[in-house]
Parts: sequence; structure tokens; C-alpha cells
Amino acid sequence: MASTATCTVTCSDSEPAEFIIPDFYNECRYPMRLNPNCDSVSCASEQWLCSEAHLVEPEKTRYTSLRAGYFASSCYPDADAFHLKVCADFLGWSFKLDDWLEIDRSDVNDAWGVRDCCISAYRDPVNFRTERYSAKMCKSYFGRFRETGGPGCTERFIHTMDLWFISAAKEWTTAPRDISMMLNLTIELRRDLSGCKSCFALIEFANQIDLPEEVVSHPVIKALEEATNDFVSWSNDIFSYNMEQSHHSTHNLVAVLMIDQGLNLQDAVDYCTRLCNISLQRFEENRAILPSWGEEVDKDVATYVKGLQNWITGPLQWSFVTARYFGKDAHTVKRDRIVKLYPKRPL
Repeated sequence: MASTATCTVTCSDSEPAEFIIPDFYNECRYPMRLNPNCDSVSCASEQWLCSEAHLVEPEKTRYTSLRAGYFASSCYPDADAFHLKVCADFLGWSFKLDDWLEIDRSDVNDAWGVRDCCISAYRDPVNFRTERYSAKMCKSYFGRFRETGGPGCTERFIHTMDLWFISAAKEWTTAPRDISMMLNLTIELRRDLSGCKSCFALIEFANQIDLPEEVVSHPVIKALEEATNDFVSWSNDIFSYNMEQSHHSTHNLVAVLMIDQGLNLQDAVDYCTRLCNISLQRFEENRAILPSWGEEVDKDVATYVKGLQNWITGPLQWSFVTARYFGKDAHTVKRDRIVKLYPKRPL
């Protein structure tokens, strides 16, 4: 379990200057893995993102430094090059779209329009026509997904992406009025907004399995997915807090805890850390009581649960390789666990 720590360094005006993150990386009980196709797929996926999203400098460098290919390689370490490339392209696209919704603050009605176009692109990537770059990119990676994706995981991917779009639009409508949302409502929204659910459908795609409905609807499988989602979401909220607070965003569990529970920054981080540790306990408790569906199905279930485990370790690896959260200081932050707060950007 990751330990917590107390930070006492403050600025002259009593605002915190830094905070200490938990040592999730070194205390993780699961092996850190990386797909052997990482380098070649990363290069190809970066070229795809820059071309399809029409990126120019400085955006080109900004998004390639996020290392979506490495992210995919750490989360889908057993995928072949074709399936890994689809996963990497999806993650690169999701970074661009996430920043567009979170930072660029586009109009909420336009957000619903993007959702309609993207879902239409998923439903018919060959014949659907659009001029939106976001939906064109969906046509590209999901057309390749459909070449081998089973009917069950295909439908699960589309459904969970629709949940993501709906949650993203709802989140936008709460900013900046509803910053004191109840904690449990924030947690519930975060489970859809994290994007983990569609990434879990990609576990099936990447490993070329298609779980039957009686498996994916089983309470133990649902509990394993929720525990993984919670750990990924909440640990990400710790790692991304500095970037998000500099953009005045309160859609982060750490920020919500400070408001809802009246905590200071370090206490909120430590509270979030405890929630992460509890989610790991839930994962192991439910893994221990997995039922059996027969030898063949059980083999695919074991692959899927291992994929969920990879989604616990993968983001931990990637968070200290990408420039997304800690910039050029990522290696130093990984070693010392001290995050110095960025100044807030002008409104």
C-alpha cells in the first residue's frame, strides 16, 4: 500500500508551495510490463495523430511528448503491433479531445455535437461523412477496430464511449457554478469521465477475446472493473492536480475534497491516497472470489482480469515518462515525490 506523508512547506501567504505524492510506483505489488512493439508503434501513432489532427508547432511537440504509444504499450503489453496501434491511436485522440473539453472550454452545445458525430462514426465508420476532425479520427481508428473486434466488445466500447461523452458534457455544465458537489456524486461521475470503461473494452480487443454477457454482467467482474477504475481515476487526480489547478479546474477529486471536506491540499492528497489503497484491496478481494464459467471461458476471464491489473500498473509507469503531469521534472518527482505547484494561469 502506498504511504502518505505530510507537507509543511508553505508560501508567505499560507498557500501551499508544494505537496508530496504517494509512492504508488515503488509500492505496487504487480509487475510493470511494456509491449515489445512500443517503439515502432509509438512512432507510427505519433505520425498518425499529427496528420489526422492537423497539429502544428507548438501543439505537435506538446502532444507527441504525451507519449500515447508508451501509455498503450504499458496497458496492453501482450497486444500485437496492429492491435496496439489502434489502442495507441485511441489514447492519442482522447488526449486531444480531453484537453479540448477541459482546457479550451468549448461551448457545451458543441460538445454534444461532437458526441453525436463520434458515436455515428463508431456505428458506421465506412459510410458516415463528417468534417469534424474528432469524428474523422474516430472513423480511422474504429474502422480498424471493427476488422477484428468481436460483437460484444465492439458494442461495449461504443456504449462506454457514449457514457464518457455524456459525462463530459455534464461536467462542463457544472463549471464553474457547482464546485461544491457532493463527494459521492463526484466519484460516480468520475467513473464514467475517466475513460477507463472504454479502455477496458480495448482489453478484449487487444487480446482478441469477446467475453459473453453472463461474464461481463456478473457482479464480481463489475466490482473488479470498478476497483480498477477508481484506482486509475483517483491516482490520476493526484498526479494531474498541479496541471489542473493551474488552469483553475475544480473537476478533480483532490480539489473536491478540499472544498467538500474542508481539507488542506496535503490532507486531501492523503485522503485520496487512502481511497486508492482501498480500491486495491477491493480488487484483490474480488479476484479471490471469481466464479467459474467453464475452462474455455475461464481462460478468457483470466486474460481480462490480468488486463485490468495491467491497467493498474500501466498508468503508473506512463505518468513518470510523459510530460503531461510533471513536465521536465517527471524523473525528479518520481524519485523525491515532491510536486512544486505551478502558478495559476490568467483567467
